[in-house]
Amino acid sequence: MPDGGRRAPAGGGRGAPGGRGGSGGRDQRRGQGGKPGGRAPRKDWSRPADRQQVPRTEEQARYDGPPIPEEITGRELDRSVSGQLKGLPDKLALRVARHLAAAGLLIDSDPETAYQHTLAARARASRLAVVREATGEAAYAAGHYAEALADLRAAKRMNGATDYLPIMADCHRALGQPEQALKLARSPAVAHFGSAARAEMTLVEAGARRDLGQLDAAIRTLELAPLQSQSRESWVVRLRYAYADTLEAAGRDTDALAWFHRTHAVDSQQLTDAGERAEALEKRLD
Repeated sequence: MPDGGRRAPAGGGRGAPGGRGGSGGRDQRRGQGGKPGGRAPRKDWSRPADRQQVPRTEEQARYDGPPIPEEITGRELDRSVSGQLKGLPDKLALRVARHLAAAGLLIDSDPETAYQHTLAARARASRLAVVREATGEAAYAAGHYAEALADLRAAKRMNGATDYLPIMADCHRALGQPEQALKLARSPAVAHFGSAARAEMTLVEAGARRDLGQLDAAIRTLELAPLQSQSRESWVVRLRYAYADTLEAAGRDTDALAWFHRTHAVDSQQLTDAGERAEALEKRLD
């Protein structure tokens, strides 16, 4: 064959007509599509129409996060939180602050969207303890217990704080790991907790004992708590309610009835159904 049995490369190689040294090389460099040896015009992927055709990846969607309402400025954050964002570039700090503020506003009414906001903040500032803490708390509220545990552990490694221990212990309970919850409940740091945090850990510890079928141990755990406190704060209400509920589960109905009444007496915000539980028990005991 005239070309030695080989076809020339489609674009014109060194030994092909129109290659280097021939006039066709100039046509190639001009990119004249349709001429011998020319190349088709390169597709311009920068055009908006082309960008719109590319679907967002899951990672990109997480990074973007849910839309932030215009009225949320980021100034809603507590100073102790916003102060920890000052090491970020201004534009980045503002975006993270707005996501965190949106999460704080939504965590009670729409915890899943709140969690998505914190994921967007974490995608931008994962090395800040305050961001990991917020993500963990939102994950917990949304029922993503394994994710909550991972982020709260990360926050604890970063700042050494122990405030997260009750939530972490409850995550272990939710994941079917009551023994791990009890390990956290025995942490020396618990002795230094304030009243509310210590009550939270007591509730989780008693719950873990119940998970293991240890009702008597759960009752003893709650009896060591300040059930007789004169305070009407929510932690007292919840301790009393848990104690009454555990007594009933153990078959001690008369004692349970008394503590449901005592719970109802301090439950001005109606956090529990202690009144209804007491009424039901009274009917059963008649």
